[in-house]
Amino acid sequence: MKVSIEEHLQQLRSRATELLLREDWNEYINLYSRFISLCRSHLLAAGSGAASDSLHKTLCLALSNRAEARFRSRDLPGSLEDCDDALDLDPAHLKSLLCKAKVLLDLDRYSSASECLKLALASQPSGGAADVVRGLSYRCRKLEAQSRTGSFDLSDWILNGFSEKCPDLAEYIGPVEIRRSTNGERGLFATKNVEAGTPLVVTRAVVVGRGILPESGDRHGESARMVMWKDFVDKILDVAEKCSRTLCLIYQLSAGTGQGELDVPDIGLFKPEAAEELFVLKSKKPDVGRILKVLDVNCLREEGFSAGINGKHSNYIGVGLWILPSFVNHSCSPNARRLHIGDRVVVHASRDVKAGEEITFAYFDVLLPLDDRRAMAKGWGFECSCERCRLEESVGFRQEMRELEMVMKSGTNLDGVAVRLEEGMSRWTVKGKAKGFLRASFWPAYSGVYESERLTRRCGRRIPAVSMAVQSVSEAVGGDERILRALLRRLKRGGGDAMEMDKAMRLGRGTYGKIMKKAAMKAVCEVALVHYAN
Repeated sequence: MKVSIEEHLQQLRSRATELLLREDWNEYINLYSRFISLCRSHLLAAGSGAASDSLHKTLCLALSNRAEARFRSRDLPGSLEDCDDALDLDPAHLKSLLCKAKVLLDLDRYSSASECLKLALASQPSGGAADVVRGLSYRCRKLEAQSRTGSFDLSDWILNGFSEKCPDLAEYIGPVEIRRSTNGERGLFATKNVEAGTPLVVTRAVVVGRGILPESGDRHGESARMVMWKDFVDKILDVAEKCSRTLCLIYQLSAGTGQGELDVPDIGLFKPEAAEELFVLKSKKPDVGRILKVLDVNCLREEGFSAGINGKHSNYIGVGLWILPSFVNHSCSPNARRLHIGDRVVVHASRDVKAGEEITFAYFDVLLPLDDRRAMAKGWGFECSCERCRLEESVGFRQEMRELEMVMKSGTNLDGVAVRLEEGMSRWTVKGKAKGFLRASFWPAYSGVYESERLTRRCGRRIPAVSMAVQSVSEAVGGDERILRALLRRLKRGGGDAMEMDKAMRLGRGTYGKIMKKAAMKAVCEVALVHYAN
């Protein structure tokens, strides 16, 4: 018996409902692709009339359903294409307008999403649909304001102990541009003077991989890491295959040595509203070998140095690829830190930055002497030639510094190390920022003294007060939780005044960014102290 088109479509609908309940999106998409092909072929044969009108409505709904499934499976370009096809058939189709708005919001194209929601509102939705439109409109206005002003406030989330869902953050590119660095590599540079704590870049990861891994040394640890890495790479390749824009941006990153001098891309390329014609590639098929090299060079660990605040993910090991932050180079005198909030990263100035200054992270612990930092840089595959390293390399009292390093590493006579360094800097006529560099190199000794009231009393005025040392070191290496804790301990003991409290708040902004009000900053500082005590 011959099955009519209506019966055939109904059978496909019933099967689609089963897949929807199981959230089997891939099979659901495949089924609707067959459904859509069938509708289109019958439309060609139907001509005009009532049957054609009915098929148009059926096709519009099918495209909208497939768009929603593609959205759920994170195929955003495919979802957007389906929405546009559905809206070509019916420009006022509410379900397609809402799905398109959600896709545009996730693509950080807030103005376009807003226009879409205005059209949805014009269709006078009722009941639950009206609530959805209002909710999306509010979210759109909030994100659009963030992306325009760079003003973010995570206070409520922080004060609630990170227990709520990660806050919604907009894509934001502040006063920065990509330029050629002094070492010939490309880097991120400030285009105007910015204060400590100012957000510079807020961006979503291409992919983040997270897991709770066994302790180092556990025989299962390496296997678990390999599984996590393979899953991460598979997700990167999946996204790159679905989205030519993402693939093109990945190709902007360095794949390591042997590439010659790379082009310096315009910062506009990384903005969500960049024109689609900028992302046309000769081949849409990802170059797996090249992408693996890019990941090896550019991935960031969420728990790395210069990083903080993971919220509910703080007990996880996380690795991800964030495109624009990958242009930030290392310095042993860094001026930026990053905060991981869900899948977003917030890059902020960790100290005051001047216009034209390169934005830099600490790839490793920089509160250590020169030889230790050199060894760690070697492990990363480069040699640091920042201002601080050049200064420490060129001093005429290098041998005396090495002797102090040996004593400090023994863990004994820390007060003697700090006192001898201060006396030496006076004798060697070290001044200004250079003092901060050297104190940073011997911070373990200073920190050990400031932790002990007995050692602090024994040193007396032969070493600077905590607040002076903290200010000197933070001006050299930016905000750092370990430096902040030294000042917080001083305040907790009741030895500080209003001026020192202001210094702590300023250092807190350099460490955690201007993304919270004073009450939340105090709460974060309390957590930092408890973490230190434990």
